[in-house]
Amino acid sequence: MTTTTRSFTHSAIAAAVLAAFGTAQAAEGDEITALTKPESTIQFGIGNIDRNNRRFGQYSGLRENSAYGLLDADIVRRDDATGAWLKLRGRNLGLESRELRFDHERQGNWGYYVEYSKIPRYEPYQALTGVTGIGSNTLTVPAPTATTGLVDLKTVRDRFGLGFSKQLGGHWSIKVDFRNEEKDGARLWARGSTGGAGNFEFAPEPINSTTRQLDATISYTGKRLQLLGGYYGSRYNNEYNGLNFVGGAAGLSSFTPIGLPPDNHAHQLHLSGNYAFTPTTRGNFKIAYAKAIQDDSFVTGANVPLVAGIGNNLQGRIDTTLVQMGLTARPLPKLTLRGNLRYNDRNDKTPILLYGTASATTDGNNEPRSIRTTNGKLEASYALPMAVRLTGGLDYVEKKRNTSPLRVVSFRETTEEATWRAELRRSLSDTLTGAVGYTYSERTGSAFQTTQRSGATLGSNLIAPIHLADRDREKVRVSASWQVADPLSLQFMADKANDRYDGGRDGSGLGVRKGKASLYSVDASLAMSENWRATAYASHSRNSIDQAACESASNPGVCPSTAGNPVWRATLSNQNKTLGMGLFGKPYSWLDLGADFSLSDIKDVYQQSAISPAGAPIAVISDVMTRLTRLQIFAKYAIRKNSGIRLDYIYDRFSTNDWTWSTWTYTDGTQMLQNPVQKVNFVGVSYYHRWQ
Repeated sequence: MTTTTRSFTHSAIAAAVLAAFGTAQAAEGDEITALTKPESTIQFGIGNIDRNNRRFGQYSGLRENSAYGLLDADIVRRDDATGAWLKLRGRNLGLESRELRFDHERQGNWGYYVEYSKIPRYEPYQALTGVTGIGSNTLTVPAPTATTGLVDLKTVRDRFGLGFSKQLGGHWSIKVDFRNEEKDGARLWARGSTGGAGNFEFAPEPINSTTRQLDATISYTGKRLQLLGGYYGSRYNNEYNGLNFVGGAAGLSSFTPIGLPPDNHAHQLHLSGNYAFTPTTRGNFKIAYAKAIQDDSFVTGANVPLVAGIGNNLQGRIDTTLVQMGLTARPLPKLTLRGNLRYNDRNDKTPILLYGTASATTDGNNEPRSIRTTNGKLEASYALPMAVRLTGGLDYVEKKRNTSPLRVVSFRETTEEATWRAELRRSLSDTLTGAVGYTYSERTGSAFQTTQRSGATLGSNLIAPIHLADRDREKVRVSASWQVADPLSLQFMADKANDRYDGGRDGSGLGVRKGKASLYSVDASLAMSENWRATAYASHSRNSIDQAACESASNPGVCPSTAGNPVWRATLSNQNKTLGMGLFGKPYSWLDLGADFSLSDIKDVYQQSAISPAGAPIAVISDVMTRLTRLQIFAKYAIRKNSGIRLDYIYDRFSTNDWTWSTWTYTDGTQMLQNPVQKVNFVGVSYYHRWQ
């Protein structure tokens, strides 16, 4: 055994002092090196899922008890002679959800890129069904009912993109981006009829479509003026325009084929800009005109012949005009003013034609939907004494909609909403800042039109739809940021809002009556030492709405209020409690550790009761509760300065008592199945290497 004794000489001490003074220069040198000699990284390994699942791997493909390849890459090269950069980035290249992008650019001159990504989406429910032909445009539905096998539904998007940019000189530049997306698979759908309750057959929609998007812009950047103008276009093509059926229940077998989303295309020209009138006054604007067209041929078949006089397609067209302008000014050192005006006209020019026979609720014509929206905003902010800033504002929105002469649902042509805002913000100390805000809004509108059915008979005229009803809203927000000490910081926020509705049309007391929303959250960050850091957060939110209705009205404006047809009330609410914490550290120069834990409880409440007459039978709907739990742990062990091993572990648990599908059976016998408790363990090990 050999013992070595080390002692510090005067030269060693002097070197240490010089090193201490040179730390800042070294740090600055590291930043320069990172910019001129960028670092590249590659990481590869293997991961394993311990059991089949339907939620954990819904968007990644990590769904089966199997091993998976792990591969990430970030390769960067810079040509010192030309200043050109080459970048190749890949994420999740060993998984079904993968991304790959190549960039080549010379900063301030030109650049281009090519990218590819694959995005899966698995249906979290599994179908026990006898329907065959799923994924094609012809389904065979068993009659009588039958359930013969399990089917997994999924869609996959293959996305390819490319683009380039070029500085033209004289402050001008151009940029062009193109994206092509192929989407394939099948998703949850049904064939149904109004002939009876539950009269629906399982009919997954076949997905085989292509979406193309082109975005081309030219921009000007001057000292006071900046402009951006260009063209944006999209085109959607569906391989299948109809879904055909063989077999099925007697009451549904005639519903074939059924139309699927039709081909369509849209085009927009736009121009936006900013102009500095003075160093403290700036204006902005945007104008745009878009045209969306749907002229794909109607689906045809033995049961859906073309109707005479309407042509072979919808001739659908929507023109949208947008004009926006704003101004920001600081006329005084302590005063800031902002104003904005926005006009959006969505003009549905689809011709109104007779597509079907008249019934009790329709005259057979299609109904175009146009809406014109005008927004205005004014805001002032003033710095008061004692480090207090007061901000106040007024927002105004007017929406004008078109209407059809025949309607079953109550309607008003125009709604107007004004919102007043005020906020007081103050730095209470060097380490504590707080703010209190109050918002009040009032929505009114034009008189409700009398709903009318075919044959000049009146509708119920009882309930005002939620988006049209008169409403008063109050909202209060309190927030604070506190640097308790150098290592500890806290952020707190509380939001509370109350909505009051006028109780239906003409004070009927039906429809939405009131709503509430609240959110409380706290975040904390603690630097326990130079090498250890901890984080934590908690939040609680609740949204509820109270509404009343009667099943039908015996006469216009009259609700029977009988035991067989009572006035009933429902208080619907969603509650979410979330807790999270993390710990990250570097106990040794060669070891990095981290852990992140999150827990979320979600509760949906359906509270129904009879208002009149008391004691009338009302179905009880059970609450739905869902819990999400996740723990992630990683460790990075440096074998050498530029390479090492990384270990990852994930525990994921999903549990629910959701009854919405477990109590439902399609007319053909199909059922949607879900394991109410799903637990997954993922373990991964990978090797990483960095170089310059």
